[in-house]
Amino acid sequence: SDARGTINDIFFNENIHHVNIIKSTPGAIRGNHYHKESIQHMLMTKGSLEYWYKPVDSKEPAVMVVAHEGDLVSTPPNEIHALRICPEGNEFITFATGKRGGQNYESDTFRVDSIIPE
Repeated sequence: SDARGTINDIFFNENIHHVNIIKSTPGAIRGNHYHKESIQHMLMTKGSLEYWYKPVDSKEPAVMVVAHEGDLVSTPPNEIHALRICPEGNEFITFATGKRGGQNYESDTFRVDSIIPE
């Protein structure tokens, strides 16, 4: 940090295999899946979303946090996650390790019923 501004590391010495930008319309639902091997990080660049999550083997209800611009949300393996996009819509960048890119994008994705309460 100096008079010009700041530089903040997001990742250091991480083996990132895939990066993409996702833009979402207001009210959209994304996710309702988990990954057995991949780790996924979402860096919010615009707007906000509700991030719902719980361990894959849990009988408890999902927990929710609201992610805003500048927030980083990380999803470990075997964590079900779902996103409800807030009214202003949003954009985020995902950084993934494991089989989460290119032709392998869906190979480590396991769909589940919605964990977002109605």
